Parts: sequence; C-alpha cells; structure tokens
Amino acid sequence: MAYMSMGEAHRRITDYLNHFSDAVYDQDAASLKLILSLSSNSPSQLSLADALNIFQDANRLIKQSDKHSQFGEIVVPLFRSLQNYRLGNLVDAYNAYEKAANAFIQEFRNWDSAWALEALYVIAYEIRVLAERADRELASGGKSPEKLKGAGSFLMKVFGVLAGKGPKRVGALYVTCQLFKIYFKLGTVHLCRSVIRSIETVRDFEEFPKRDKVTYMYYTGRLDVFNENFSAADHKLSYALTHCNPQSEANIRMILKYLIPVKLSIGILPQDCLLQKYNLVEYRNVVLALRRGDLRLLRTALEEHEDRFLRSGVYLVLEKLELQVYQRLLKKIYIIQKQRDPSRAHQMKLEVIVRALKWLKIDMDLDEVECIVAILIYKNLVKGYFAHKSKVVVLSKQDPFPKLNAENADSHSLAKGHYEAH
Repeated sequence: MAYMSMGEAHRRITDYLNHFSDAVYDQDAASLKLILSLSSNSPSQLSLADALNIFQDANRLIKQSDKHSQFGEIVVPLFRSLQNYRLGNLVDAYNAYEKAANAFIQEFRNWDSAWALEALYVIAYEIRVLAERADRELASGGKSPEKLKGAGSFLMKVFGVLAGKGPKRVGALYVTCQLFKIYFKLGTVHLCRSVIRSIETVRDFEEFPKRDKVTYMYYTGRLDVFNENFSAADHKLSYALTHCNPQSEANIRMILKYLIPVKLSIGILPQDCLLQKYNLVEYRNVVLALRRGDLRLLRTALEEHEDRFLRSGVYLVLEKLELQVYQRLLKKIYIIQKQRDPSRAHQMKLEVIVRALKWLKIDMDLDEVECIVAILIYKNLVKGYFAHKSKVVVLSKQDPFPKLNAENADSHSLAKGHYEAH
C-alpha cells in the first residue's frame, strides 16, 4: 500500500461520494457500474479502499451531506465491504456487500425506467463471485461454506424485481444465468426449474440481450443433457454455438464439450479437425470407436478420461454409445458378407458376431450376443428378426441399419461442415 496522507484520503472518499451521487442523479449507468465493482481491482477502487483504511470516519462524511446521506444505506456497507476486501477478509466483504446490494435493490425498485440495469448486473455478478471466494475462506478455516447458497437466495429476490412486466424485464435473463452458475456449482440444478418456467412465459425470447440468450441456452442445454433429452439439448446447445462470439474460443470449447456427446448420441460424428482446433482430443478415440465398431477402444477411451467425463456429467451419455458401436460392428460384418456372397449377406450367424468380438479381445457367449442384438432390434438400430433354431439374425433386405436421428438434428452451428452423419 503506497503512503497516503489523511488529507489525500479525505479527498478520495469525497470524490467517490460525489461520483456516486452524480451517477444516480445523471442516470449514468456506465459510471455507476464501475463504482459498484469490487473484484475488478481497478486502481481507483484499490486507492479508495486504502483511503478508507486510513481515514476511519467516512460515515461522518456521508451523514454530514444531504446529497450523500440519502444513499447512506448503500454506501456505508459498500465502504465496509471495500475495506474488508482490500484486507483480504472475504466473508466480511461479502456480508457487507450483500447489505449494500439489498439497499440498492430497494432504490432500484422505485426507479421507473431501466437505466440502472447495467449497474444491477455488476451487483449480481459481484454477489456470486464474492460468495464463491468467501466460501473458500470459510472452508479453509474449517467452517461450513454457506455464502453461495445465500447469494442464490439474494439473486432470487433480484429476479423477482425484474421478472414482471415493463422495461426492467430484459434484465431477468442475466440474473437467471448467474443463478444457473450458482446452482450448477452447488449441485442444486433442480432449483433451475422455477426460473426456467418464468422465462418460458415471456412471449418474445428474442427481446433479451444476445449474450444472455447464449448463456441461458448453454445451461438449459446442459440440463437437457443430464435428463437425456437429446433433441432439445441439440437445439439449445446448437443455438448457443451459432450465436456465440466466434472470437471466444474458450466459450465455444465449453459449448462443444456438451454438444459433441449430444451429436454422437443422435448419430452425428465430429471431424477430427474440430476436436483439434478446440482441444477436445478426449473425444478422438470415442469417435474412432464409433467409426470402427470397436467396443474395446470405446471402453478404453472412457476409462482413460473417466474423471474428466464424470466431472462434466457426460460419462453416462458416452457409455450409452456402446449400442451404436455394436450396430457399426454388425454393419461391418454385413458389408464383408455382402462382398463374399451377396445372396446370403442378410443372414448373419450369431457365432460370427462372437468371433468378431473375440478378435477385439471381448469374450461373449451366444446368449449374451443374442441379448444385445435383440436390444438393437428393439431400439430400431437394426431391422431384422431371429431364427432361433439356427442361431441366425435375419436382416431386412431394405435398410437393415437405419440411421439415427441425424436427419432431425439441428444443423445450424458455427462448426457447420465439421460434422458427418454416422
């Protein structure tokens, strides 16, 4: 901390108070959002925090002035938050910031127009980020982390202020996205339902800012992945990818991390150049296994990246690709048989499938293979029927291996041309 005289500290605090009051009177959201941002660590905020820690009687300056005292309930705890943030006391910084944010919400409620939305966004963001850091501080001290849960409750209050009719409504989606980030972090994704219902009642989704729509579609798409609703997940994640800033490679990668398993589930394989470009090489052997019909390769790929796939919640989705791998294996056997003897290609002995699996170092008996083929027929991955006595599966002469839902998949994406139907 650089040396600062008492007079200099007094001047900096007074300047800040004037900036705050002027920003509200002039309805200057750009200035107000800078004033309310703690985690930006801007030089002006850091020097104000230093000034507050030198000049300990800032509250008196607020009370002495009619111009400033009307915002005292916001500024007094905001100052306390800044002081604690500068000293590294993150739990105290969060508690004070939430108090200031509550007072700001009361003022915001009374303003007719939506001029202060950008400032409110900063508050919503700061509440979440400060809560996360405060929880880390609590956990490191052996205490129960509870601030992020509190931040969720506070943001639900903010959502209630914005979710009605009128010009402030467009801010509801930003707060929803901050809530999603909290619920996903806490593992309480079931709490997303109530805010999703409220957003879905809005007649025109397009009225929301583009940035917020992308984030919303990303998180609701992830929820659909967890619920194995792949058609909806494909639509939402493809929307997020199409409308995402093409310069933001990190965000594109985050979306693709979930969109690729969804595409695989509906029979669309990404090309290797896409996996290379966005450093998603953990999917390379999964894709290769699907192309080759190589069950052992799929299992090895899942085992190798198990922690990563479990953390992102796509492991079970990828595990269910085994049926597609079996379908591909049968298709390869069918193609070889067709080359050797076209007239008998549609009759496939179960023993041949057993031998093919053995070649892949997977031991299965006839009964197990029969069970798997029965599932493939039931799931419409294979068209045919069993001749039980001769242990043969008789394949349909017309389209014995139907495509998955590739024709229904959402093809609009930034990565268009980087996928192929399987």
